[in-house]
Formats: sequence, structure tokens, C-alpha cells
Amino acid sequence: DVQDEFNRILTQSEDLRAKLTDAIKDDVDVFNRVMAAYGMPKESEGEKKLRTEGIQSALKEATDVPLTCAKLCRQVIDLSQSAAEKGNTNVISDAGVALLAGYAGLRSAALNVYINIGGIKDKEFADSRRQQLEALLDGLEVFKEDVYDLVKNKL
Repeated sequence: DVQDEFNRILTQSEDLRAKLTDAIKDDVDVFNRVMAAYGMPKESEGEKKLRTEGIQSALKEATDVPLTCAKLCRQVIDLSQSAAEKGNTNVISDAGVALLAGYAGLRSAALNVYINIGGIKDKEFADSRRQQLEALLDGLEVFKEDVYDLVKNKL
């Protein structure tokens, strides 16, 4: 009865997996750019200015990459609810695992967003990203527990 819906969930899950795999690569790349910016010379005033600009630019990228990852993880969490509600009870624990993996990924990405926005001088940018992150986190704990309990009660 739910085969079409689960085919949709599977398609979305595979898309999210690919995007999250790419996000890991992007995170490594942007971390390297941040480290390179911090390693720029700072002897003259011109070098200091270029270094500061490089750091700020890299920190903005290093904020947006994990924020994107957090958004993708929230989608994983939401899909896990659908799987938990209608999934085959013989594999319902997979919905719980997806929930917890998405939750861990989102919270981990959140920490990276928070650390990077702390060093950004552009307060409008930092506030915007903080607000986006807070929207993703809003109600997350209760939602996670509700879905977890749903899975657990079907075991």
C-alpha cells in the first residue's frame, strides 16, 4: 500500500546521501582554505589587510558549507519520520538509525556553524546564518524523541 511513497523516500534518501557525501568533500576543501588564509603572511599592513580579507571570506564559506549540511540532515530526520510511521516493522529500526544519524550530523554541523560565525566580522551575515541554523534546530529535540519513541514502540 505504501510502495509508491517508499520509492519516493528511497529516491530522496539517495539524493540526500549523494549531497551529504559532496558536503563532506566541500567541508574538507573549505577547512583547507581557512587554514591557508590563516597562514597568509602578515608582515606589512597590506599583507595584514589581505590576510584579514582572506580569513573573513574563508570563514563565510566555512559557515555556509556546514549550514547546508545541517539543512540536508534535517531532511534526513524528516524522512525518517515518514519511514517510521509507515515502514515495515521488520526493518523499522533503520528509520531510527536514520533519525539518529541525521540528528548527529545536524548537531555536528551546527557546532561548525557556531564556531565560524564567532570569527566573522560581518554581523549581518553572521546573524543571518545563526537565524537559519536556529530555525533548523527549533523543536528538534522534541521531534527527535517523538520519532525515536515511534520507532521504539514498533519494535
